[in-house]
Amino acid sequence: MTNIQSVDPWVEGPLKTFVAEAGARLALLMTPAGQVIAQHGFTRAVDVMAAAALGAAIVASTGEVAKMLDEEQFSALNHQGAQHGIFLAGFDSPRGRMVSLVVYGPESSPGLVQVFFEEFTRELVAACPAPETPKKVLAADFERELNESLATLFRS
Repeated sequence: MTNIQSVDPWVEGPLKTFVAEAGARLALLMTPAGQVIAQHGFTRAVDVMAAAALGAAIVASTGEVAKMLDEEQFSALNHQGAQHGIFLAGFDSPRGRMVSLVVYGPESSPGLVQVFFEEFTRELVAACPAPETPKKVLAADFERELNESLATLFRS
């Protein structure tokens, strides 16, 4: 049984399917700024915050490298270790750009994660409700909204 925790209920079904099919040990769906939308497998809020911050930083830095190389953007990044792999990819949705960070073990592979990630993004985009009227995000609101999101994710 998976332990998907999400701020938006429409994310849960596609994420649950992706985690099961791709063999993901950990999964994090967030905005490019690191605001958490949903997570699977994390047991501590501090780990979610650290992964989101690091994932957002990697996306930002690889975005700058892409600009230096006259690329629009890089779509995915994979790091393979002896026991774990990390897949980090961004995609566009009706709610704006989203980023997914996935940790998988030796029972999966980069190719398998990539195939199911493409299916996940299609399902997620199809499930996404129409975007709300965009609101201006102020720096003063960011910490409060982050804390509210984390509280929602870890509510029993």
